[in-house]
Amino acid sequence: MSGNTNPNVSGWRGVGRFEFSKAPSSRSSRLIQKVNTKPHLTIATTMDEENIEKPSKRKRNAAIAKPKEQRQHSSKKQVVDDIEDLFSDKETQKIRASLLDWYDHNQRVLPWRRITQTKETPFKEEEEEEERRAYGVWVSEVMLQQTRVQTVIDYYNRWMLKWPTLHHLAQASLEEVNEMWAGLGYYRRARFLLEGAKMIVAGGDGFPKIVSFLRKVPGIGDYTAGAIASIAFKEVVPVVDGNVIRVLARLKAISANPKDKVTVKKFWKLAAQLVDPHRPGDFNQSLMELGATLCTPVNPSCSSCPVSGQCRALTNSKLDKLVLITDYPAKSIKLKQRHEFSAVCAVEISGRQDLIEGDQSNSVFLLVKRPDEGLLAGLWEFPSVMLGKEADLTRRRKEMNRFLKKSFRLDPQKTCSVLLREDIGEFIHIFTHIRLKVYVELLIVHLKGDMSDLFSTQSGENMTWKCVDREALSSLGLTSGVRKVCTMVQKFKQKSLSTVPAAARKRTNSKKPGSS
Repeated sequence: MSGNTNPNVSGWRGVGRFEFSKAPSSRSSRLIQKVNTKPHLTIATTMDEENIEKPSKRKRNAAIAKPKEQRQHSSKKQVVDDIEDLFSDKETQKIRASLLDWYDHNQRVLPWRRITQTKETPFKEEEEEEERRAYGVWVSEVMLQQTRVQTVIDYYNRWMLKWPTLHHLAQASLEEVNEMWAGLGYYRRARFLLEGAKMIVAGGDGFPKIVSFLRKVPGIGDYTAGAIASIAFKEVVPVVDGNVIRVLARLKAISANPKDKVTVKKFWKLAAQLVDPHRPGDFNQSLMELGATLCTPVNPSCSSCPVSGQCRALTNSKLDKLVLITDYPAKSIKLKQRHEFSAVCAVEISGRQDLIEGDQSNSVFLLVKRPDEGLLAGLWEFPSVMLGKEADLTRRRKEMNRFLKKSFRLDPQKTCSVLLREDIGEFIHIFTHIRLKVYVELLIVHLKGDMSDLFSTQSGENMTWKCVDREALSSLGLTSGVRKVCTMVQKFKQKSLSTVPAAARKRTNSKKPGSS
């Protein structure tokens, strides 16, 4: 992608505001009680508990089903006792050696791992190389949050081609960054990357090299800071993400709720104990790689696992057929999604007073920019309004008419002629905690006055808008939700518009000036 990402904009651009727009298994509900020979070591595990105390290393008896009503007796105190001990020195050394050897021979070839440091380089060049690697690790780790590796690879390569260093990124605009990020979702991540790059460059002290300083950069949390510090700068610090939690939970047979704050702290403590002091970055990556490729949530490949000999979950499953490796860790209860409803209007402004099939040379689409804060901040979309609840076509059009008239003075009785207005369908768009039902309509109008005079904001809000032609629209970095609307519009035109021109011309020409 070239450095110039400004779209081919037709018509006018103005400022005057708006945008649019992831339980234990069936067996997890079964409570399992592992009983040690000593009564005080009796423990219980269940999905609903935030804590489980584990049996000691001494011999374990078979699991015994515990009455359902006893689940309610779990307590916060058990969380603290769940991880009863750290790894022994012998276990630690064995896990380090086994994982690093496995990683050296089996790691996936990924573009962000190709940025390697040479052994003998002048200090200045070595420092620049470290910063380049740190930048690459940062970009990749942010992209990989909530996104599959195979999806990220293409985005990462395009990003690094356009902004190869931190200083290049710091010169970019939010609109350019959002366009590059389009389709990855969770757009707040992109904004934080840009803000962080600008902050680091403005500070003049170079890329932060230790966790405590990295944590001060917008959007960098404990995990990302640990990944950058250990991989790029070899600081001996741990990383804990979903893959690491799963591996550690199975190594220690920890059934506790992995999202419980106390339990998470315990996982960080275990991860810190294991980090190899000589190869901290490689070890952290090996732990994550194991969770991503072998120690997976479903159907783990235990026969190929380099640390199966140290895995307590595997041992427990061999001792008792009722215990599954996938019982560790407990499955988190998903939050109930909030249902929301939105009406979207693809407004097409035609330079002609009638519809002619295939002739869109003088046609542009109206886009509005979302607020700089909140969901999908700073991104472009078709005009849309939130409805609050399910709504019929009459109410949806009433709300949309009010918005278009208030924001852009688009009034069929005064400022424009309606050439076509059709309800073209609906779709469901899923955010993390929101299930958004989107109603879509296509509105094609011909303006009666000059566009610069027409698009003046009446509400006093700071709304940014622009008009783009069809070619520019297809090349813009749009969210997946907006792209769905574009696809619906295109399919509708291909299927239905060929039957419209004659009737549309007749209807349009028969109207008197100023009629609705």
